[in-house]
Amino acid sequence: MTIHREGRTLLFVLLLIFFGINWAVANYFPESRMIQNIVIGVSLFFYVIILQFFRVPKLTVEKNSKQVIAPADGKVVVIEETDATEYLKSRRRQISIFMSPLNVHVNRTPVAGVISYFKYHAGKYLVAWHPKSSTENERTTVVLKMKNGTEILFRQIAGALARRIKCYIKEGQPLDQGDEFGFIKFGSRVDIYLPLDANVTVKIGDKTTGGKTVIAEL
Repeated sequence: MTIHREGRTLLFVLLLIFFGINWAVANYFPESRMIQNIVIGVSLFFYVIILQFFRVPKLTVEKNSKQVIAPADGKVVVIEETDATEYLKSRRRQISIFMSPLNVHVNRTPVAGVISYFKYHAGKYLVAWHPKSSTENERTTVVLKMKNGTEILFRQIAGALARRIKCYIKEGQPLDQGDEFGFIKFGSRVDIYLPLDANVTVKIGDKTTGGKTVIAEL
């Protein structure tokens, strides 16, 4: 397991802050071991919580051109037929994965292909499970064109806590299945829009592992 680059500076700064707080407590309350131990314990607790936000477990992706793998760790909260009004302009089967603060926050490409469309949208910060979060929240929209011409749309969506989306791709860029394409700080949601004839292999409430769980077959 490694620490994602998005968290390294923050974690270093927090380490200095917590060290400073504990140094101050030790100097102001030199005879109170109880107070010192409480502050040390609280500091360690919060540091570990934030540290796990940025963990990147080692991952081996089993690539299969007929399978769609989960773009994120989390829980399946939506499976429905809907209109993909941006770029695709067609009916699609939508799968939404909610990322809690305890999940790994790396986002991975569900299929292999070339980026045919990318756009960042500024927006609101509604809770990630709100029905309008897909169209009104801050978000990025990515469309990946597979070798057979099929286009898959997936979208990073910011939530009430996740107010920073990072997306590392650009139009025309080729990506392999399971490649990292982005990161959402402190959890949120990823939507994926598949062809209507896709065979969805997960159900509402299922837990997913980004880059591992097969969510559909094409």
